[in-house]
Amino acid sequence: MNKASKETAAPPVPAGNFIRTLIESDLAARKDAQRRWSGRPGLAEQHLAGGIDPARIRTRFPPEPNGYLHFGHAKSICLNFGLARDYGGRCHLRFDDTNPEREEKEFVDSIVESVRWLGFSWDADGEENLYLASDDFDAMARCADYLIDTNHAYVDSQSAEEMRANRGTLTEAGKDSPYRERSPEENRALFQRMRAGEFPDGAQVLRAKIDMASPNINLRDPVLYRIRHTAHHNTGELWRVYPMYTFAHPIEDALENITHSICTLEFEDQRPFYDWLLERLAEGGLIQRPAPRQIEFSRLNLSCVVLSKRKLIQLVEEKHVDGWDDPRMPTLVGARRRGYTPEGFHLFAERIGVSKSDTLIDYSVLEDCMREVLNTSDERRIAVLDPLRLVIDNYPENASEDCFAPNHPLKPELGKRALPFGRELWIERDDFMEAPAKGFHRLYPGNTARLRYAYVVKCTGIEKDENGRVSTVHCDYMPDSKSGTPGADTYKCKGNLHWVSTREAHPAIVRLYDRLFSVASPGADGRNFIDDINAASVACVTAQIEPALAAAEPEARFQFERHGYFIADRFDSKPGAPVFNRTVTLRDSWGKKR
Repeated sequence: MNKASKETAAPPVPAGNFIRTLIESDLAARKDAQRRWSGRPGLAEQHLAGGIDPARIRTRFPPEPNGYLHFGHAKSICLNFGLARDYGGRCHLRFDDTNPEREEKEFVDSIVESVRWLGFSWDADGEENLYLASDDFDAMARCADYLIDTNHAYVDSQSAEEMRANRGTLTEAGKDSPYRERSPEENRALFQRMRAGEFPDGAQVLRAKIDMASPNINLRDPVLYRIRHTAHHNTGELWRVYPMYTFAHPIEDALENITHSICTLEFEDQRPFYDWLLERLAEGGLIQRPAPRQIEFSRLNLSCVVLSKRKLIQLVEEKHVDGWDDPRMPTLVGARRRGYTPEGFHLFAERIGVSKSDTLIDYSVLEDCMREVLNTSDERRIAVLDPLRLVIDNYPENASEDCFAPNHPLKPELGKRALPFGRELWIERDDFMEAPAKGFHRLYPGNTARLRYAYVVKCTGIEKDENGRVSTVHCDYMPDSKSGTPGADTYKCKGNLHWVSTREAHPAIVRLYDRLFSVASPGADGRNFIDDINAASVACVTAQIEPALAAAEPEARFQFERHGYFIADRFDSKPGAPVFNRTVTLRDSWGKKR
């Protein structure tokens, strides 16, 4: 059976981009060739006791464990792990768990599973490069102590409102805090009391001492530590102060020997602080030189999708979707359940590349990548999604025979499967028209059409139900027209219908998913993004499937001929009773529907 792949195919040859150019320049200059590595994160004194780092470069994927990964994260994962793979390096998976109020073990486990599902590993040559920022809180506090002792940091006792008012604007300089000139000794004592839990939340913060008149607001004495009397998912009740992300992130990069810290563009304005902080710590011998290099690229902007964590939470909490793994959600758990593949995401990441410009990528690009992969990998099967009964009146009433269909037209080595054929069949309702429209070449009274892999039939009559709807189509078949026999070529039919035998078919729930939003930019022009939800983003039908589909295991994928690509739902499918989710149609019809 066509089970979900546990390994990803070899990636396409990577195209050049500005990040690769920078890395290749650094490698050519041997910029990081003398870095030393102790085998685990640590300050300079620890690494200097180790040997030369065996990794030519080190990158990292550093999610905060406060939610599920989405399509934008897939781009970053493929980029960071791909660069490490291509340049003889290592990519670390790091959890930036510095905010105890928002992080949960559930999200840690989901992120680990999603990165593995995408086909990447942080284990290489005896290194298991999975790290928690919280494991290095001691090292971060030591860095804070050093900044205090060298008069580069101070404890500020202003309220949040006072700090905000004194920060200034884009056109006005900020004002120095009245506590800015506290002595290092006083600041050290206050910081120790903060760590001991003597002050309530918000009473004190530790700030860097840089320049309150800087045109870059991020350099106006940014906060380094705040007080939080909250248990942490990893460290428990040990800490009462927690580092800000902008402080922890560069230190973690340095502790992990990261050479190229690749971020999205919203961190570009933070790069001056990133560099300032690492330079101060390098001056004090706490980290190795050269320090990590931050490089920014544009985040993924995808049409008909929202990737804001706040908006995704709203979709789930207000039950506009059926949870984080709803197949319409742009989360990796949702994508997996829908049938999107790791190989498709790899191809998508390579195709869209990386740049500094914010470009809206049409959703069809992602769908086309999935189609390319699935067309090659997925075996073919037949399912009738809107069944209409067809009776072949001149076929023997109790007779049956096998017709044979290839499992994959591009892979003859996969052989053929038997399709039971009999007097009564299910066909698609839209394959019949009582009064055919112009250009309709399938089945209608007096017309002939071929039953795919079987016989040519001619419509001889119909039956209708009490509501006047066609309930049965009657036909005669041509006994000498069976596909694969010499007589088949004597019949020329424009219509080609798929079918399943009513006697051997199995009913199955099939969910037809479409795009969650009906417009390219949900919530644009001041609209509530919820109002842009596509009311037709999912439809549930009871289909009739061929016998070979009835035994499909969870996450088995197939192309349903003429309908698209489908996957057996990993949670709702039961032995002998699969539930199928549509991954993507055979071709893009979105523009025609709008």
